[in-house]
Formats: sequence, C-alpha cells, structure tokens
Amino acid sequence: MYNEQIVTDIEQYRTMVFRIAYGYVRDTHDADDITQDVFLKLCKRKKHFNDEENKKAWLIRVTMNQSKTLLTSVWRTRKTDTDKLSEAVTADFTQDKLELYEYVEKLKPKYRTIIYLYYYEEYTVKEIAGILKISQTAVTTQLNRARGQLKEILLEEGYVS
Repeated sequence: MYNEQIVTDIEQYRTMVFRIAYGYVRDTHDADDITQDVFLKLCKRKKHFNDEENKKAWLIRVTMNQSKTLLTSVWRTRKTDTDKLSEAVTADFTQDKLELYEYVEKLKPKYRTIIYLYYYEEYTVKEIAGILKISQTAVTTQLNRARGQLKEILLEEGYVS
C-alpha cells in the first residue's frame, strides 16, 4: 500500500518537481538528481500529510531548498546547460506555453518559480505565499517584478511590440 502510494506520487509530481529544480539549477542532470533526492526524502518521511495540497506544497518547498543547496555548494561549478529543454520540462506544454517558457527561463530563479507556480501550476497568490512561506504582498511584488522583467525580455527579443 505505502509503496504504491509513493509510485503514484512520483508519477503525479515528478514533472513539477523536475521543472522547479531545473528552473533553479538550469542543468538537466542536476535537476534529475534533485528530483531523486526530493522523492527519497518523501519516502523517508515518517509524518503523513493532511491532504494532497499539503503534500504538493511540501514537495515544492523541499525542491526549492535542495536546489538552493546545490547552487551554494562548494563543489558545484557554474556552468550552463547546453542541452535543449528536457522533454520532462516541456512534455505537456501547449505551443504557446512552450515558447513563453523559454523566455521565463531567462528570469532570476525566484521570479521563475513565482511565474511557474502562478501560471503553470495555477496556484493563487495566497497559496504561493503559504508554499514559499512569505507574505502575500511579497508574492504580489515578486509576481509584478517578474512580469515586468518578462515584458522587457519579450520586447528585446521582438516577441511582442
């Protein structure tokens, strides 16, 4: 029963965890490692979740923390991923979302995460605030800044006029 639930959770949340990790580390191999670490932590977790939203929020927080830890690691060399966006990142995106995601990737990690959670995972500002453990005002501010930066990127690239 428990093993079946873990398999179900991995199938359900793997893509989301991978996308968030990739948004931070920008390397498919590192994002895969983080994804594995997150699900190992889930397997080892002794406490049960109140509901699916609580579990999803926990997975997002752990993914962000694992990503930040990797980025600050002494052993990590700064490099850019020369691979195209991984199939796991973009598998279920519509063409519009795929094109826009390539520009979203140019944002700073905290802005990429806010945009991803709001537009791709369709969380509300209140839900994002709870997940990230920041105020709703901070989420709104970061969301507005992210939109502004994304607009500048889109203008520079000639995507919009």
